[in-house]
Formats: sequence, structure tokens, C-alpha cells
Amino acid sequence: MRLQGKVAIVTGAARGIGRASAIQFAREGARVTVADIRTEPGQETIRLIESAGGEAGFILADVSKEQDVRKMIEETVARWGRVDVLFNNAGYAQVKLVEETSEAEWDHLFAVNLKSIFFGVKHVVPIMRRQGGGVILNMGSISGLVGQMRTPAYVASKGAVVMLTKSLALDYGCDHVRVNCLCPGITDTPAFREHISSSANPEALIRERQTRVPLGRFLTPEDVARAALYLVSDESEGITGIAHVVDGGMLAAAEYSSTWLPQGVART
Repeated sequence: MRLQGKVAIVTGAARGIGRASAIQFAREGARVTVADIRTEPGQETIRLIESAGGEAGFILADVSKEQDVRKMIEETVARWGRVDVLFNNAGYAQVKLVEETSEAEWDHLFAVNLKSIFFGVKHVVPIMRRQGGGVILNMGSISGLVGQMRTPAYVASKGAVVMLTKSLALDYGCDHVRVNCLCPGITDTPAFREHISSSANPEALIRERQTRVPLGRFLTPEDVARAALYLVSDESEGITGIAHVVDGGMLAAAEYSSTWLPQGVART
């Protein structure tokens, strides 16, 4: 078991990548704090972990608020005595042009996607330093590495996450705290399905977007969770300060569409 005896916090763990990661961490031996603003789906994550023999606890937390993040970390330490892994996974996207975006919307998106990491690191690093080290994993996106239409606030926040990660890795390497960033491509999560459902023809949009992925399919939350597990486990103990891309090959090319493949090339 790759996380045997360790304690992990996963924010935004009520569904999607966060839930898959919390389950994966628990399966590998970690005791997991499931943190989210959604109580019932968060409790369902707990039930899934416990039904498989794992150990977890739920904390209601709005990661855009420092007092909630501090409480989340303090309660985890009170329950299990330490924090070995902090996965700053919580976040969301907003589809709006800049001129359509209010100051309040911009500020809230940055508070959830970026300021939450500031709060988490601020309050967990002293604990990790005292216990001799730990791992922080921040949720980025391929949209933090390249541009994306109609999501300027989201792209800006994820680009900031990538650079913040690199700076934190430099600041805390001497404390044996590793800091990395996970950058997924298109992932089939509830949030993605909600976004797609607002389009005029969701199924056509899904088919079109899949043509952009060389592997020919969207990622699953479990695909991303396995990468997260690697980055928080001792298997990656020599790695810090990176933006780890999991995207089915999307960023391998400036332009790509499976519709351009020669006739007769099989796609599964």
C-alpha cells in the first residue's frame, strides 16, 4: 500500500476527480479527510471509502474562506495527529468573456481556484515542517499552460496555480515538503456534463471535442486520480515543482483532429 499510515486531505472531494482521488488514497492505506461545500455528496464519498474498508471523515468547508481551511486542517490533526498530503483539488470554471464578468465573479473564482491554495499552504506547512515533511498537490489544468476560449478568468487562475506551485516548491524543499501541480485535460466529471448540457446540442459537442483527443476518449476521474496518487506517494519522492499533464495527448500538437486520419484507420 503506497500511502499506508499517512493522512491526506482532499478538497472538493464530494464528486468528480476529488472523490476518485479520496477513494484511491484510502484504498492505498491513507486516512482521508473529505472536504467540500456539499454535505450529502461528501458523505457519499465517505460511505464509498468505508464500504471498501478505508477510513475517512467529512468536513464541511468553503475553501475560499481562510477560517474554513484552517479549521479543516486543525480538525484533521486533532483526529489523526498529522497531515502528510494536502490535495488542493477544489475549483470551478466560468464560461464568460471578460466584459461579461463582474468583479465579484472574478474575485470569487480566484478565491476558490487560487486563494484556497494560499490558505491551505499557509496552515499546513508548519505542521508538515514539524513532522519532517509532506506533499502538497495543487489542481491546475491544461488551460493553465495554453489559452482557451471564453474562460479568461479560469485560464488566468490556473496559470497562476502553475507558477505558484513552482515557487512553493522552491520555498519549502528545504523542509522536505514537495509541491506539484496536476494539469488534466478534458475529464468526464459531473461539472463537465453540467457545462455540456447547457449547449444547443450536447451530444454533438461531445463528439466534436473527442476528436481533439489523440487517445480518442475523455479522461475519467480515475485516470486523473491515479496520477494524483503517484504524485503524493513516495514513488515520486524525487519530484517537486512540476506541472504534470494528464490529457490524452491534447497538448502534444498545436492542431489535431481524429477526423483528419486516413480512411481505414481504426478508432476504438
